[in-house]
Amino acid sequence: QVRLTESGGGLAQAGDSLRLSCSAPAHIDTSNFKVMGWFRQAPGKERAFVAAIRRSNGYRWYADSVKGRFTLVGDTLGNAIWLDMNSLKTEDTAVYYCAFSGRNLVEGRIYHDSDYDYWGQGTQVTVSS
Repeated sequence: QVRLTESGGGLAQAGDSLRLSCSAPAHIDTSNFKVMGWFRQAPGKERAFVAAIRRSNGYRWYADSVKGRFTLVGDTLGNAIWLDMNSLKTEDTAVYYCAFSGRNLVEGRIYHDSDYDYWGQGTQVTVSS
């Protein structure tokens, strides 16, 4: 079972910025990763899509709630992605998970966590007012 490694979470104040990082083990063949993304789970809520990138062409998708504030940066030749989070809001408080899919997901499936094969352990982001 491949486990992704996340880092960069922590405490922030509203309006601050944070950068999350995610990488797969170096020995993994990166051609296995077709779509790479982030999900988050706020307290008492289901896990929700945040952003994703298709490695083949660099196309990115964002949840409406983070558009214009978050940027997914992808190392399309490698095994790492980052999530630059700006203008943080208290409602961004959640555990953030990176996830990679071995399938070339159609756009309608990009948002579904069940279509991702590899997951990180999660990193907590807490934003205070």
